[in-house]
Amino acid sequence: MSALALLILIIAVVAVLLVGTVVGFLVRGRKPAPLPNTHTDVIVTPPPATDADTDAPPVEVSAPPATIERPEPTATRLVRLRQRLAGAQGGFGRGLLALLSRDRLDEDTWESIEDVLLTADLGVQPTQQVVEGLRTRLRVEGRPEDARTALREELVKIVDPSMDRRLQVSGADGKPGVVLVVGVNGTGKTTTVGKLARILVAEDRRVTLGAADTFRAAAVDQLATWGDRVGVEVVRGAEATDPASVAFDAVKHGVDDGVDTVIIDTAGRLQNKAGLMDELGKVKRVIEKQAPVTEVLLVIDATTGQNGLIQARVFSEVVDVTGVVLTKLDGSAKGGIVVSVQRELGVPVKLVGLGEGPDDLAPFDAEAFVDALLG
Repeated sequence: MSALALLILIIAVVAVLLVGTVVGFLVRGRKPAPLPNTHTDVIVTPPPATDADTDAPPVEVSAPPATIERPEPTATRLVRLRQRLAGAQGGFGRGLLALLSRDRLDEDTWESIEDVLLTADLGVQPTQQVVEGLRTRLRVEGRPEDARTALREELVKIVDPSMDRRLQVSGADGKPGVVLVVGVNGTGKTTTVGKLARILVAEDRRVTLGAADTFRAAAVDQLATWGDRVGVEVVRGAEATDPASVAFDAVKHGVDDGVDTVIIDTAGRLQNKAGLMDELGKVKRVIEKQAPVTEVLLVIDATTGQNGLIQARVFSEVVDVTGVVLTKLDGSAKGGIVVSVQRELGVPVKLVGLGEGPDDLAPFDAEAFVDALLG
């Protein structure tokens, strides 16, 4: 083999080795190309709470601010509210006393007395009961100066002081009391929940609020504001969250946190009786997986008079109402609605609202109410 041929062979071998070395280096040093990024953020909407499954993701709990208000105690607000009621309703009592103080109580006078009572939304049967009682007493006693005493006693009788008006806000076995607040939108339901929380805070009770009126964002925000003012936590969910889930989480939070009372605000929609029954029934059943409902308060707008009883009657048929909150009793409201509500629904008026102020809600007292009516 010539020298030239040998040189060509050596160069070829070296080239092959060099190429192999380079290729091996490139193969060993190359990183695999990343796979396409297929990850996306998934927002999971919690399923509606059911009677069998209430393990929905936790909802938001609004923490109270550092600075809080001190609500007015019950005793002082009762005095103030009685004075306000007397100013708004005093004409009713003065009109009746003027008629009863006449020298001669003839049939025309008694008819006028009936008209005054009926105009005050007292109702037909209670009006007849009052008139008959007055006629009997004045016929026997026959002294005009006793007219006010007789009228007061007859009115107190039909308002019925024997009814148990205590709020059942305490639970048993270490669990909190659970208050379910129901009523048609526009009656002041959410405001009542906030004001009731203030009453309980003034009594040094620990309270949690549940914003289960999830179909009205304004109601949820309003309740959070009420809670912030007095240092009360509010459990809330996203708009249109299943109300039963929020109610369940609120009571669970109350149980875990050892609070005294949990107050649940509910939706006031009244499209149809069946839907209302299903929703409220479900809310109550789900709540009672955590703790028994100790009070169901029905909020009624006193200014709607007898018409308000129609809607109230639907709620009393679908949920076990234990007491009534009568709002807006000042202004154009007529005092006799208290008697009508109790007769119609068979439950006592337990709270009465007489103004827009944060502490314008107080326990109802039959004798104080009648005294305010008479002025």
